Amino acid sequence: MKAREVNFDGLVGLTHHYAGLSFGNEASTRNQHQQSNPKLAAKQGLLKMKALADLGFAQGVIPPHERPNIAALRQLGFSGSDAQVLAKVAKQAPKLLSAVSSASAMWVANAATVSPSADSGDRRVHFTVANLNNKFHRAMEAPTTQGLLSAIFRDAQYFSIHPALPQVALFGDEGAANHNRLGAEYGDPGLQLFVYGREEAGSGLIPARYPARQTREASEAVARLHQLPASGTLFAQQNPAVIDQGVFHNDVIAVSNQQVLFCHQHAFLHQPQLLAQLQQQVSGFCAIEVPDHQVSVSDAVSTYLFNSQLLSRESGEMLLVLPEEARQHPGVWRYLNELVASGGPIGEMKVFDLRESMCNGGGPACLRLRVVLTAQEQAAVNPAVMMNDHLFATLNQWVDRFYRDRLSADDLADPQLLTEGREALDQLTKLLDLGNVYDFQQ
Repeated sequence: MKAREVNFDGLVGLTHHYAGLSFGNEASTRNQHQQSNPKLAAKQGLLKMKALADLGFAQGVIPPHERPNIAALRQLGFSGSDAQVLAKVAKQAPKLLSAVSSASAMWVANAATVSPSADSGDRRVHFTVANLNNKFHRAMEAPTTQGLLSAIFRDAQYFSIHPALPQVALFGDEGAANHNRLGAEYGDPGLQLFVYGREEAGSGLIPARYPARQTREASEAVARLHQLPASGTLFAQQNPAVIDQGVFHNDVIAVSNQQVLFCHQHAFLHQPQLLAQLQQQVSGFCAIEVPDHQVSVSDAVSTYLFNSQLLSRESGEMLLVLPEEARQHPGVWRYLNELVASGGPIGEMKVFDLRESMCNGGGPACLRLRVVLTAQEQAAVNPAVMMNDHLFATLNQWVDRFYRDRLSADDLADPQLLTEGREALDQLTKLLDLGNVYDFQQ
């Protein structure tokens, strides 16, 4: 059956700030305590969405979460009015205030793992919400993410939304950032490549410096929930050595689209064997393996070369969507131009300025959730979230009205910021026809 890939990008939230919360994400740590610009961050993301929509790619929007998360602070023993809760936590535990104010839900590649209907046993599109339990500031996202996905993909005839796996280390799950799908046509059954960092119950290799966030056990559970056949799934371990160099998710070192896997030479453990297996199982498989002597792992991490979007044009040629940082690095940009000129499947590049997101550790691929949909399934998606001229203008006006153009950690204790966020999200739920998805409305 004919299908297409639809990208749903996360809209940056009003409390976007640089807190350095994500140990293992070197960009996040490096830019800690810098002043951020939430308004610019949101507009940079919207410009990418609109530009891709104008190129003919189907593009949707996933809203931000309410932050600061007052309910989480109350669960941790802070009491009083909302303003009193903020004042207490700012005085007693400022790092905690930063954590519950994180806008990290913008990186919707971590929202869920998605399987198209062509692969699943019941022929529905399956989503399993990621539990993100390696980091406190992200583990709190799952309930709201489930609500938002249910409001966007709300027809149970076509979509199945699974809650997050149990919040324990055994089932550490980081969503689509550690998941690839390979195959010919989007609507045909494909091979789902689940990438994990460790086996919680095993004794295999693990990183020495940074945590391996995704477990094999979690990936296997997601495959079962999505009713995937054994012949259509493959589990591969990420190279522990590159995790220790700041490759906290697989999408920092590899990206796939249809038959193409674009990856670094050192992306996977036992990489030659893995590529040979993919060659056998995926018809027309093409590996574009970037040699370390041309682009080091360090350069890949600093430029987010692989945290790019690889998209198929109707002509069959592929477009690589990159952050500006890749163009600014002479060696990486030289390699990319040679790649495009080589006559391979990647024939075009498009660069976006996403500096606000990049400084916090997320590039173009972090900001999007890929969902393969048939025409009927796409028609069942909440139409109000799909990008077009009207929505682009409306969301920019919404950002202009509610977002601040500078934010520091000290501003997070301002009760007015909480009020601004709630007013903004209350309006956004109406603009995007989401219904009652935020706790403060209940």
